[in-house]
Amino acid sequence: MDRWLIVGLGNPGSTYADNRHNAGFMVLDELAARAGGRFKVHKARAEVLEGRAADAPAVLAKPLTFMNLSGGPVKALADFYKVPPARVIVVHDELDVPYGALRAKLGGGDNGHNGLKSITSALSTKDYLRVRFGIGRPPGRMDAATFVLRDFATAERKDLPFLVDRAADVVESLIRNGLEATQNSFHAVDLSVARPPR
Repeated sequence: MDRWLIVGLGNPGSTYADNRHNAGFMVLDELAARAGGRFKVHKARAEVLEGRAADAPAVLAKPLTFMNLSGGPVKALADFYKVPPARVIVVHDELDVPYGALRAKLGGGDNGHNGLKSITSALSTKDYLRVRFGIGRPPGRMDAATFVLRDFATAERKDLPFLVDRAADVVESLIRNGLEATQNSFHAVDLSVARPPR
């Protein structure tokens, strides 16, 4: 069975762990928990877990470079594990998607996201899958670069575990059901209607 490479984007180190920019790392930690494995440092400058996702062979990866250099580790891992771009899934924070919403797509621009920019350059293609974790736009006149490096707000944090869990579901759905079915299942749903009753 063909292997998948699932990459979560973020910045390494405890200083950044709870930042909005680290949503991708949070989702990969959830997928690792589901796989029942632990990340190990790989020579490709990433933390890697070889396991399964949605019953398929998968490599979970968190680059150990900073966000704007994510492409190097992703390309090295894709080459090492012989995974073509079409089976690469990148999970990342997305300013242009409201908080509480998740989107799956194939290809497209980077919307100023330095991690995506680096990956697109390293892979020499835009045609890899993305799971876009909505963080919304900054309030007022706050600079986007400042906003993404801030921790999630108190009000957001109460819903964060639910959204991280759901984003992991989106990744598994891409593997199991493909892009179109995943979009049909998840795009019409946002936090206000998706939250299970308490």
